[in-house]
Amino acid sequence: MTTLDDATGWPEWRSFVERHGYLSWLDIDAEHLADGRAVLTIERDEDFENPVGNDGYDPVHGGIVATLIDTSSAFALRTTFDKPNETHLTTTDLNVSYLRPATGTLRADAEVVRVGGSTGVTQVSVSGADGEAAVGRTTYRLFRPNGETDS
Repeated sequence: MTTLDDATGWPEWRSFVERHGYLSWLDIDAEHLADGRAVLTIERDEDFENPVGNDGYDPVHGGIVATLIDTSSAFALRTTFDKPNETHLTTTDLNVSYLRPATGTLRADAEVVRVGGSTGVTQVSVSGADGEAAVGRTTYRLFRPNGETDS
């Protein structure tokens, strides 16, 4: 596990993942969480793969890839808030374009396109052992803590 407590301004990010059953099961880790950007990884795990009988790794299920896009987007948006733990958000739109089978350890690089008072938009690239596997764009409804305004 990468320790990002000082770099992120959100030392509770790991406990957030651990409290969330699905994200905890995926064992998501973070390489970067700051300045409107999140880089998250999921290590290769046979439990996440579709058993299609390819040579080498079987591709990761598309739902795992979509989850990685959604989750990295949410973390990227949270880095823009003064109080990430007190901000709530919900996905209103998730668009995923699968470019090739996702294999091996996956890395999602999410960047905030725009964050406003009530809406945030991100774009994401997911890469695996064979290169860029998917791209995505998300829109979120933001519920800011009392007194916090948009950036």
